[in-house]
Amino acid sequence: MFPGVDGFAWDAGHFIFLGAFFSVLLALIASLTRAAWRVFRPAAAGTPQNLRWHADFSELPCGERKCRHELAGEIDSRMCPNEFDCRACADHPRFVSAKAAGQLSKTIEDVAGMCLPLDRSYHRAHTWARPESDGTYTIGLDEIGSAVLGHADVLLLPPKGSRVVVNGPAWTVRKKGDTVRVLSPLDGEVVDANGDGEWCIRVKPDPGALTTHLLAGREAVCWFRSEFERLQAALSDSGLGAALADGGALVEDLEVAYPKADWQGIRGGVFLEP
Repeated sequence: MFPGVDGFAWDAGHFIFLGAFFSVLLALIASLTRAAWRVFRPAAAGTPQNLRWHADFSELPCGERKCRHELAGEIDSRMCPNEFDCRACADHPRFVSAKAAGQLSKTIEDVAGMCLPLDRSYHRAHTWARPESDGTYTIGLDEIGSAVLGHADVLLLPPKGSRVVVNGPAWTVRKKGDTVRVLSPLDGEVVDANGDGEWCIRVKPDPGALTTHLLAGREAVCWFRSEFERLQAALSDSGLGAALADGGALVEDLEVAYPKADWQGIRGGVFLEP
């Protein structure tokens, strides 16, 4: 059936066979090439944290991968192609140039009865980074993240002198057999860690570290409101949705108040670990 084999002839039957054979072969090569690209592209980032985040992001439902500019109402529809890292986005500067960038301020916004301080920038996994006067940043949990985690069984904070990286773990929480990685919004060195009361760490950012991937000002407000609505929908089966729709504030530990909800799934959605 192939040239060079006894009995082969350049007739219509052989042309049809060869065309079909090479079409299938090219499609197979293209599929293998795409698969190899998906594997080796994240590997080039060079850290286990990046590999883990790449896998987690790819498993998020499409509705949870919306571009920040869609959440802010600046575009009709767009799925983030850069794993929530606007530092690598070729389109982000164009979107920013078309509007005033989100600015930090002393304002505290009320969103459905929750406080959203605007003196800090927010990561899509519900951590925030607040600049301090000495050049460091304090990293903590927003009100939704705190209520969803509640009281931890085990809190594992990073030791002083260790490094955190964007989308890698800032710290780890264990609760009722579930392990949750709280993602870092910044790259830098841990200079202090505090597990009393408000969980937070203080980080000295790497030289030239950028925060363009984080949300601030009006963008943060739009995103936080959409996250509240997403949590409301996730909890609606347990009867919490109606209470929150009336403007009720989140309780300190939602899991204690609503034990029948799918808390493993809810925590995975809030902290971007599907």
